[in-house]
Amino acid sequence: MNENMELKDIDLNLLVLFDQLLTERKVTKVAENLGLGQPAVSNSLARLRKLLGDELFLRTPRGMEPTPFAEQFAESVSYALGMIHGAINQKASFNPATSQRRFSLGMTDIGEIYFLPRLMKEISRQAPLTTISTVRNTATNLKDEMEAGHVDLAIGLLPQLKSSFFQRRLFVQKYVCMFRKGHKLDKAKISAAEFFGADHVAIVSAGTGHGKVDEIIDSKSNKRKINLTVPHFVAVGHILQSTDMVATVPERLAESMVQPFNLTHVAHPVKLPTIAINLFWHARYHKDPANQWLRSLIFDLHSDL
Repeated sequence: MNENMELKDIDLNLLVLFDQLLTERKVTKVAENLGLGQPAVSNSLARLRKLLGDELFLRTPRGMEPTPFAEQFAESVSYALGMIHGAINQKASFNPATSQRRFSLGMTDIGEIYFLPRLMKEISRQAPLTTISTVRNTATNLKDEMEAGHVDLAIGLLPQLKSSFFQRRLFVQKYVCMFRKGHKLDKAKISAAEFFGADHVAIVSAGTGHGKVDEIIDSKSNKRKINLTVPHFVAVGHILQSTDMVATVPERLAESMVQPFNLTHVAHPVKLPTIAINLFWHARYHKDPANQWLRSLIFDLHSDL
């Protein structure tokens, strides 16, 4: 690659095509997205390969896999295109009262329980024609889906969203021990011995930060007696309501479940890390008016700051 390459030497459309290939990994899909024929996409890729002196993408059974150089190059390209896209569209208007926009949010089942009731109540008031869908932060390649605009915002503990993403802190929370009201541990404070002496339901929430907490708890000399393991938090309220089991859960979730399930919670007797919950969006949509509106609404409803 020419070390002194100038911007005038590069067709911006080649970078758009590169960005699309990085997201879709299929020439046919990129051709469809850009309204081009497959030969045109292949020819453009050949031009970019020659220009940059790298193969950029290699054909594999999984699709077009980026080379190490392409992955490194991608971060700058994605950020630059995002800034250009935002600048071009910053005058676009978004009227929540009349918009029929469909938003997609990446979150866990905890997020759905905690964020959606208040969010949907406010959206029905401010933007009654818009619709919301959620996707699991762990069930999709969140980074690529957000870059492509398929997922507008994500909420949670998501260390994989770094370059090309903005984030804003919503709150920091701690873990608590939760059980039904009237449980033998239903008092102001419980000891570690009482905690480890109880029957437990454990939540193995793959791909989230909660697994680290289980490791810390079970690294103690005492071990929990785990009677039940479930892959998500959504059933925990029903389970605790009618058993003598206890669960280790984030405080905001506990607060949401206390009233509906007649539960209570106490400070956790094991020293556990706090959780920082952030709101994430891709740089490409930083100045998108609809994205700005939704993230401001979420921040206003749920931020402690």
